[in-house]
Formats: sequence, C-alpha cells, structure tokens
Amino acid sequence: MKESIIRDKSYSFALRIIKLYQYLTLSSEHKEFVLSKQVLRSGTSIGANVKEAIRGQSKPDFRAKMSIALKEASETEYWLNLLYDSGYMDDKSFESIITDNVELIKILTSIVKSSEND
Repeated sequence: MKESIIRDKSYSFALRIIKLYQYLTLSSEHKEFVLSKQVLRSGTSIGANVKEAIRGQSKPDFRAKMSIALKEASETEYWLNLLYDSGYMDDKSFESIITDNVELIKILTSIVKSSEND
C-alpha cells in the first residue's frame, strides 16, 4: 500500500535529517545553525504531514496533507542543495540523502496526482 511505503520512508528520512542536523550543529568542524535548522524543520515535517494525511477525515483532507508533504520535500531539497553547495556536506553524504529526498518527491507526486482523480 502506497501510504505505508511513504509513511515508512518519510519516517526513516526524518531520522536521517535529525542525524544530519546533529552532525552539522554538534560537530566542532561545522557549527552551522541556520540552514541546518531549516532542513530539520522541513525534513521532519514531511513525515508528520504524511501521518496526518493517512489519518485524514476525507479524501480532500488526505490530498491537502499529501500536497503539503510534497511541498516540504521540495523545500528540503532546496536546503540540502544549499548545504552541499556551501561546503557543509561532502559528496557521499549529499548524494545519499538527496537520493532519498528525490525518491520521496516522486512517491508524493504520484500519490497527489492519483488522489486528484478520486
């Protein structure tokens, strides 16, 4: 079921985002607080909105929450790119997490599009 896949993937992604945030803010090498706080907020919000959507009261509610999750995933992609392009993330770390982020965007896009036809 798509909802359980997206729920599980968005939750796992949120955990990765939390670990990235801890690395960026607690590392003596980085101590980056502004961008990391933004990516923490948007990256963990994806799963929260997915969870709300699954428990939604109606199909329009489901669609609205999944659309918000998609917007948060797109915003997260922006912050991850900024962190990478400004040198706070190395190639390996960035490629790994951005791949997961793009996968979430694809799944959420598919869910939002298919829910428009219901």
